[in-house]
Amino acid sequence: MSWTVADAVDYKGFPADRSKTGGWVPAALILGIEICERLSTMGIAVNLVTYLVGVMHLPSSTSANVVTDFMGTSFLLCLLGGFLADSFLGRYKTIAIFAAIQTLGTGALAIATKLPQLRPPPCHASASHTCKPANGFQMGILYVALYLIALGTGGLKSSVSGFGTDQFDDKDEKEKAQMTYFFNRFFFFISTGTLTAVTVLVYLQDEVGRSWSYGICSVSMFVAILIFLSGTKRYRYKKSIGSPIVQIFQVIVAAINKRKMELPYSVELLYEDTPEAQRIHHTDQFQFLDKAAIVAEGDFERNVVSAPNPWKLCSVTKVEEVKMMVGLLPVWATTIIFWTTYAQMITFSVEQASTMERSIGGFLIPAGSLTVFFVAAILITLAVYDRLIMPLWKKLKGKPGFTNLQRIAIGLVLSTLGMAVAALAEKKRLAVARTVGATTITLPISVFMLIPQFFLVGAGEAFIYTGQLDFFITQSPKGMKTMSTGLFLTTLSLGFFVSSFLVSVVKKVTGSNDGQGWLADNINHGRLDCFYGLLAVLGVINFALYLVFAVWYKPKNPKPALQMETIVNGSSAENKC
Repeated sequence: MSWTVADAVDYKGFPADRSKTGGWVPAALILGIEICERLSTMGIAVNLVTYLVGVMHLPSSTSANVVTDFMGTSFLLCLLGGFLADSFLGRYKTIAIFAAIQTLGTGALAIATKLPQLRPPPCHASASHTCKPANGFQMGILYVALYLIALGTGGLKSSVSGFGTDQFDDKDEKEKAQMTYFFNRFFFFISTGTLTAVTVLVYLQDEVGRSWSYGICSVSMFVAILIFLSGTKRYRYKKSIGSPIVQIFQVIVAAINKRKMELPYSVELLYEDTPEAQRIHHTDQFQFLDKAAIVAEGDFERNVVSAPNPWKLCSVTKVEEVKMMVGLLPVWATTIIFWTTYAQMITFSVEQASTMERSIGGFLIPAGSLTVFFVAAILITLAVYDRLIMPLWKKLKGKPGFTNLQRIAIGLVLSTLGMAVAALAEKKRLAVARTVGATTITLPISVFMLIPQFFLVGAGEAFIYTGQLDFFITQSPKGMKTMSTGLFLTTLSLGFFVSSFLVSVVKKVTGSNDGQGWLADNINHGRLDCFYGLLAVLGVINFALYLVFAVWYKPKNPKPALQMETIVNGSSAENKC
């Protein structure tokens, strides 16, 4: 019937009434959760390293690893949140539960930064005096708070945008147009939350107190939850359809169990139960997986007319879907290094800023607020690309912008240049530190010297983020769009973890017992420029590998490319996490 939405139900489980459910009002209630999540996560991440070094008295390398492990875990747990939402809880319950978890985490962090018993006594390190670092109990409480926040972030990022799109019927032209405007607002709220975090929230942390700042985050999320719950009767709900991760494991398990069996001489003998219109034709890639479609005794239950056990027998289409996902992995692997570079922007670059001259008149810019140039670079790059580069490229080449693989390549190049520039800037900073004395608290060199590295990596993110999202969405099978977003998120997660691994290795290889080396306990005594140079070299090697894999890759189902404006404002944003 026209007054109901075909694939949605209301809070009682009845077909959703179009006039009483969904639309702008419920979608707006959901956006409050998103802005509070950005406020909390980014407000903590961009300024956490200064707290760990200055208050908890941890070495700079250890502090950087705490931040990157926290961010990496946040993105990795997004896979868990997506799995729970797809298979068990649904998006509404997932949002409510994980928002509450994040509220508890930010509240716990506010308490951990307030109580003097949960941090070491204050002191100022010098050449002859080393401050006492936080003990195991103090760090344990801090870790509990941080990873509660990471768990909450993972659950929220997996469902907020998707639940927002559930409020619009894409089969109705009027609501489909409204959905486009929803994505405009969604990206605006992400940007607003991030900008507020790196400016207002970071300033409050440095000038008023971290406990007040984190307390504001906790209270804000609590209010957002109440607002979100108030719309329960107005939301449209989609039934859980299961996680594609399960399908991937089913194909792998079935193929392994039948590894000793021979493939039939004709692919027509492989099992297929997918409707003709939805079938994916068999390919010769990764033939080992084809064994999951071999019909064997015991695959069907006796005397029962039903589908086979999916852990024993999979259709050719399901196998081909998994093959398509496997084919994305080489490009996937070569984009991880970008997010390793990105991790330096919220760790060592912030620590660099904390040692430099940051005054404008009588106002002292918080070190963590330098990331505002990073966010600005993203927004400026998106605007320039959409308004200038795309029309020019279309006029010259007849194509509406760069392909997804080209955008990824541009992002990798810009991030590598960013690390090379960062190495040169750090070399200059260290020269000043040696001239005036490495123990000088504020070096006589302007913090604005760091802007080029923030801008280059930020511009790189604008290209690689949209390129990756476009690539994984358009090149993944229709039934695995959620999984394609998961692949994208794992590049972020692994990028942070690779950063932690590199920092640990470099610290061990170049360090000494007195806390010196490339990544010294005090960065004024270290050679951070060499570490940045190492990342630039790794970026060049990675880019060469990327070019090989990009040339090797053959698009399975070519579709119109999703350009930056579409991803930011249009239909693909529902796959953003």
